[in-house]
Amino acid sequence: MGVPPTRPADRAFARPRRRPIAAVAATVALLAVGAGVLVGLSTPAPRPADAPEGEFSAGRAFRNVEVIAAEPHVAGSAANDRVREHLVGTLRGLGLQTEVQDAVAPEAGQLSGAAGGATLARVRNVVARLPGTDPTGKVFLVSHYDSVQTGPGGNDDAAGTSAILEVARALSTGPRPRNDIVFVLTDAEEACLCGAAGFAADHPLARDGGVVLNLEARGSTGPVIMFETSRNNAKLVEIFGRAAPHPVGTSFAVEIYRALPNDTDFTAFLDRRFVGLNSAYIDGGAIYHTPLDVPARMDRGSLQMHGDNALGLAREFGRTDLGDLRAGHDDTYFPVLGGLVRYPGWLTLPLAVAALLAVGALGWLLRRRGRATAGTLAAGFGLTLAPVVVAPLGAWLLWTAITTIRPGYAELLDPYRPVWYRLAVVALSAAVLFCWYALLRRRVGPAALAFGGLAWLAVFGVLLAVAVPGGAYLTTLPALAGALAGFAALATRRDGPWPVVAVTLAAAVAVVILLPPVVLLFPALGMGMGAVAALVAVLLGLAVLPVVDLLHPRAGGQRGLLALRARRLGALPAAAAALAAVVLAGVGLAVDRFDAAHPVPTHLMYALDAGTGKAAWLTREEKPQPWTDGYVDGTVSIADDFPGLGTTELRGGPATAAPLPAPKLDLLSDSRSGDQRVLRVRVVPQRQVRLLTLHVDTSTATVRSATVAGRNVPVEPGDGKWGFGVVFHAPPPEGVEVTLTLVPRGGAVSVRAMDASDGLSGVPGFRPRPEGVGVVGSHSSEMLAVARTYPL
Repeated sequence: MGVPPTRPADRAFARPRRRPIAAVAATVALLAVGAGVLVGLSTPAPRPADAPEGEFSAGRAFRNVEVIAAEPHVAGSAANDRVREHLVGTLRGLGLQTEVQDAVAPEAGQLSGAAGGATLARVRNVVARLPGTDPTGKVFLVSHYDSVQTGPGGNDDAAGTSAILEVARALSTGPRPRNDIVFVLTDAEEACLCGAAGFAADHPLARDGGVVLNLEARGSTGPVIMFETSRNNAKLVEIFGRAAPHPVGTSFAVEIYRALPNDTDFTAFLDRRFVGLNSAYIDGGAIYHTPLDVPARMDRGSLQMHGDNALGLAREFGRTDLGDLRAGHDDTYFPVLGGLVRYPGWLTLPLAVAALLAVGALGWLLRRRGRATAGTLAAGFGLTLAPVVVAPLGAWLLWTAITTIRPGYAELLDPYRPVWYRLAVVALSAAVLFCWYALLRRRVGPAALAFGGLAWLAVFGVLLAVAVPGGAYLTTLPALAGALAGFAALATRRDGPWPVVAVTLAAAVAVVILLPPVVLLFPALGMGMGAVAALVAVLLGLAVLPVVDLLHPRAGGQRGLLALRARRLGALPAAAAALAAVVLAGVGLAVDRFDAAHPVPTHLMYALDAGTGKAAWLTREEKPQPWTDGYVDGTVSIADDFPGLGTTELRGGPATAAPLPAPKLDLLSDSRSGDQRVLRVRVVPQRQVRLLTLHVDTSTATVRSATVAGRNVPVEPGDGKWGFGVVFHAPPPEGVEVTLTLVPRGGAVSVRAMDASDGLSGVPGFRPRPEGVGVVGSHSSEMLAVARTYPL
């Protein structure tokens, strides 16, 4: 019998004569490129404490981490005072001009506080200066030294603060820079970003602006990512790529972060006259803001990377003319094998259009050469949406199933040991892609399906270029590389080596560009949004489809048993990936169990109305853990009783009233001017607290203006009974003076004062957490609030 003619389904870019060898060679090449990408994202080896004095040493910096993060040190606490004394002594010991800025500062951007109020804090920033020899401006190295109330802040932000101390030491031992270097260690970042806001707005050194390098951490490990810049960042990015020894950063991350409501100290500087870069390591997010954020949990390689980059950038900006660092545009940039590729942002849309036109031309050429028909090209384009939709949906369903089995994950940013789950999502995405490809390959054809993948990449590139320009490179460049590879493959013998080389090179481009976001999106967004990483993984799979095709037997020319065997072989990649997803998820459940070292997070607060004697346990857990469930029994609204805690409904339950005093309200003066009444009061805490609040019942008066500790605050009445309020963090023992100008509605003006401290161990009815039950990383965890209403 003769061999049947080749079927249309086998019209592929490449059909090498030695298909298994070509498949192995291409796969090994891509695995090697992927390994190189992962190495480029890895952290450096930490240098020991005896490293040369001009270098950054994680060993030296870690000594400061241990001092700073010896205990929780929330703003205003005695522990924070001890940390500040250490910082001042260390900087002065380096011969630097050092001072403490003691001020009352508003929240960054005057963001609204609880119940339509305003937020302020007493801050004590540590500021040191290394004078330049011929300054053209100032370079500010910024981190915050306070911690949350629930943990000592070993990473957040003892890492950034200790890195800056070590950078200051390294700079002070060498030649003085041309420009002034200012070290700003801010207070009350965790509370309200008030320290940074107070420095940027009021400190004389900040008057003329400058370049800000902010150092943060939101986890315990991973590469340091430069995730935020000021606008028109082209010159900043150029310096970052040249001067940072480990330049990990993407314009896509900058675009995403700008769209999110998240803030750091960097926000306060952007609100003023500053330009700069914001960096952090973000993996290991399970310990973020928890009692587990201790020095021992820190990856010293991440600390080394933080310091290497900060020192390199400080030296480069220290010798650069800072007269004009604002370019007329943002750059598009992304990491490539330890370096940084960048190009002007104004090229984004032209490149996206070029990629779309190139893919369109490839489709025309495929039809002209007989590799596809108009129908198969249309089918390839339309059917490619299936894995793009199904893989993220599958990732979401997988995580939903896992959180159903282990509900404690709902309160975690990420599991303690997330790698197995991340690999499971990637394997699931691969299974969806391989299954889709195996089902359609013979019917539609490899070339048409590859065209469909490239076409969607090009379409996404245009959409991103319009909506999120900094992220367009993710799909534009792989689409353009794939189209060029297609042209090269069509220009050479299909059964020769060059088509395989061409499609492998294009796939390598896709791996270099799309693998980093797959890796970085998991810790950035957490497993709860693993579907986003799954989407990018599928886009990567679509870009490498011509190489995936080599893993399958020839799609046409077989009959009978040969055809059946070909179909079975074609199903093997999908079956293997699906099995891997199940096994990896199972291993994750087996390995990542809650225990004493990895406790299930719980949230609990205690609130007392000192006027009525009623008390309640409160939690923000939507589905309370068994330990928390012993305190709460239903949904409650706290807006009327505790406006200082916000207006969100919580879970609550009755509690025994503790003999605790409410903050005292002293009426200092009461005067009238026409229909307005001016009340000057002092709110005085009767115990050690970390915040005070004062709210006005807007049914008894309309607030026209307000001054808190000598600072005017915005009056933006909110909804509900207590429509105007003030939140003051780190209040001094003598209290806070508030002046209210208001229009009474007849009768007494009703105000409600509340204070809050941390720790529930002395509260009647509190049962210590058993082994394996921990504290969720929240600014309100373990809060003890006492409130009272005063008629004036």
